[in-house]
Amino acid sequence: MHAFQELDISNTEFNPFQLIGKDWAALTTEANGRTDAMTVSWGGVGVLWGTNVATVYVRQSRYTKELIDAGDYFSLSFFNPEEPKYKNVLKYLGAVSGHDEDKIKTAGLTIAHKDNIPYIDDANMLILCKKMASIEMPSDKLPEDIREKWYADGNDHTIYIGEIKGLYAR
Repeated sequence: MHAFQELDISNTEFNPFQLIGKDWAALTTEANGRTDAMTVSWGGVGVLWGTNVATVYVRQSRYTKELIDAGDYFSLSFFNPEEPKYKNVLKYLGAVSGHDEDKIKTAGLTIAHKDNIPYIDDANMLILCKKMASIEMPSDKLPEDIREKWYADGNDHTIYIGEIKGLYAR
């Protein structure tokens, strides 16, 4: 497998609507000696507070939330959409709790680190982030149709904003 090469974020073109919304990503974080990953299909990249950022949304019920709250870093790992096994891996990471098992190991994935930021080494593109902020997103402030469709169970999201520390690809 080829090593990751850092990309110049100012000269890089990618479609976040495709990468995050359709192909999905694995959000990876760690704290207190535990590493966890979960699938994300909601998020974005852009500029906030004069800084290149990635934004992800994590539900209150997720074990990953416990770790991202306690840690300082997270990554988004993107896989080759032409390899169907990775879509199944992402479905698994989204359905199973890391609180109950080591789902990274069970999924056959390998964790690596760059500058203390955990990521999935099996990916073909990475966004490495330092957590800047977390904001609770109370569903009672959202329009009724959104509340009914996405939050009927009361399982709200927390928004995590991370400074992009590096963008890497194979």
